[in-house]
Amino acid sequence: MSSAAEQLASNLNLSAFSKATELKKRIWFTLAALLVYRLGTYIPLPGINLVELEKMFAQNQSGILGMFNLFAGGAVGRMAIFALNIMPYISASIIIQLMTTVSPHLEQLKKEGEQGRQQINQYTRYGTVVLAALQAYGIAVGLEGASNIVTDPGWFFRATAVITLVGGTIFLMWLGEQITARGIGNGISLIIFAGIVAELPAALVGTLELSRKGTLSAGLLVALLVMVFFVIAFIVFMERAQRRLLIQYPKRQVGKKMFQGDSSHLPLKLNTAGVIPPIFASSLLLLPITVANFSSGGPEWLTSVTALLGPGQPLYLLMYVLMIVFFAFFYTAIVFNPDETADNLKKYGGFIPGIRPGKRTAEYIDYVLTRITVAGAAYLAVVCILPEMLRSYAAVPFYFGGTSLLIVVSVTMDTVAQVQSHLLAHQYEGLIKKAKLRKGARRR
Repeated sequence: MSSAAEQLASNLNLSAFSKATELKKRIWFTLAALLVYRLGTYIPLPGINLVELEKMFAQNQSGILGMFNLFAGGAVGRMAIFALNIMPYISASIIIQLMTTVSPHLEQLKKEGEQGRQQINQYTRYGTVVLAALQAYGIAVGLEGASNIVTDPGWFFRATAVITLVGGTIFLMWLGEQITARGIGNGISLIIFAGIVAELPAALVGTLELSRKGTLSAGLLVALLVMVFFVIAFIVFMERAQRRLLIQYPKRQVGKKMFQGDSSHLPLKLNTAGVIPPIFASSLLLLPITVANFSSGGPEWLTSVTALLGPGQPLYLLMYVLMIVFFAFFYTAIVFNPDETADNLKKYGGFIPGIRPGKRTAEYIDYVLTRITVAGAAYLAVVCILPEMLRSYAAVPFYFGGTSLLIVVSVTMDTVAQVQSHLLAHQYEGLIKKAKLRKGARRR
């Protein structure tokens, strides 16, 4: 069975794609949905002075606003209706996942299958609305505090801004779910991916302009491109890396027949936490810079902390690495439960050779997972810290950051894998239809 699947996968070509009508419909739907998202990033909020907004954003883009603007495809810099993007939904999802570890009700829902997952998704949507409303109100107040950005400040502007921004986030949440159901790939990830990729041409042009002016030497530019290529290859290799634990199933008797014991593997990803650790670490480190930029007359200690935690500073790089490592272990502990995995193996008669089922199996899985998470955290730290050092040394655009590369490569790999699975399923259906036709012809 596996050899047949490998043979089919190797034979995927353009002719198979041209015959896959359902796949083409999904791809066109995905492209149309992403086009709608991009159009929304150019529609500004009502009552905004765009000229003054551009000046203010140019002074604060080194902080957390710059990172959010990257993920929002430039919508924050234009203060568009999609300025909040899908980040409130991601934050709500993470909060709900954290609460499942402490709330018996949510933990029970998680075990109830599809119906429980739907209920958890509903709680996530409610949380998204609350978080989006709080963030939208904070943005409205912050815009009013800045000089000459809001043409008519007051409660009417605040209400309009909150309704518009929350409505934009809810629409993107719905659009992401539609892409997941009717398109190709994970809709939420593709929306973030589209925002980053949309800003990439401007970053490349800016880099070439720096080289033309002599700010960035030609040799350094070539080295930068080579580094990006090798970093992407390294990310692909590490994201595919797994530690497979051998699972053995005992012999079983059904009626008078004795079936031999089967074996399988429990795959443990090297990077179970994904891109969550760099995003969390970047947000926390850039927060003091953003607060200091907005409050010009702030306390002296805040100015000192901001200077020490400036991008490229030794303390910033050290804290960045430590936070990435911490969140890598923290988030891995949330999304993977060794005790639950060991109980499921014991329930179905599976065991790891040489390890007793139950508690000892859970301890062994936790031991292996801890060791590979060390390697995964080190990989994330290297990928994220290298562009930061290069950006500080050579004034490379922010868009070459490790977090953005991680998101782009991971989403691309996931989307390509789904396209291949659709083509593989289409070829299987074609083989089954041919087999049925031959069988019918023989009967005749």
